[in-house]
Amino acid sequence: MRLATVATPAGSTAAVWQNDAWRALPAPDLSSLLASGADWGVGDALPDAVPVLPLPRPGKVICCGLNYGDHIAETGRETPTHPTLFAKYADTLIGPHDDIVLPAGLEVDWEAELAVVVGATLRNATAAEAEQAIAGYTVANDISVRDWQRRTLQWFQGKAWDATTPIGPVLVTPDDLDPTAGVEVVCRVNGVERQRGDTKTLVFDSAALLAYISTFTVLRPGDVVLTGTPGGVGMGMTPPTYLRDGDVVETEIASIGTLTNTVRFTH
Repeated sequence: MRLATVATPAGSTAAVWQNDAWRALPAPDLSSLLASGADWGVGDALPDAVPVLPLPRPGKVICCGLNYGDHIAETGRETPTHPTLFAKYADTLIGPHDDIVLPAGLEVDWEAELAVVVGATLRNATAAEAEQAIAGYTVANDISVRDWQRRTLQWFQGKAWDATTPIGPVLVTPDDLDPTAGVEVVCRVNGVERQRGDTKTLVFDSAALLAYISTFTVLRPGDVVLTGTPGGVGMGMTPPTYLRDGDVVETEIASIGTLTNTVRFTH
């Protein structure tokens, strides 16, 4: 099943793809729909619907770094024994076709990722319980400001710039997608492939991440967890290569969809 928050001439609504059309669900967006826990009565077809930011109000956005072997190698780190976690705010999130707008002069990098969305409250969960609580999966790009990230040993200030993390375009439910079996995560910059990784090589899979996180903080419906990026980031190139004004970043997981976001630097 494919779910989305869509924009229509009448406003936004949660929607489900059914019979070759987006059909309205009883909530203004997926954040509200997942939080309500209500049964989903499917409404009318929405012929002019366009997917936008699917989850505008997650209570938590938690990210895992160093979760693919090739990315760990290019950063010179050792394989972690526990997930390497950092947080974002909901303010960081933008839609699948929104511009990434930042001040000029920053070292801005791409990080294509699979994101997992929580569908039920989790506290001190087992991996099996966490797997049952997954609402679905979407595409994300953890756009990173590397010069700020390097200022201290803590990554937070390079990762949480407002309106820089595109996600979407849809949420695919677990009955239609199994990342443990392997899905490819791809990033292209101006049409040139920079990253291609397979989720079956993740050090910590989605259920393991949710279970681990739920040990120290409660996860609730609509929360988002980014599962890490494969090798090929600009920071790891020789010489390091960063995004420029006007660059188009495409982030694709074929079974979910593609984000297409243009970088805009302000002066």
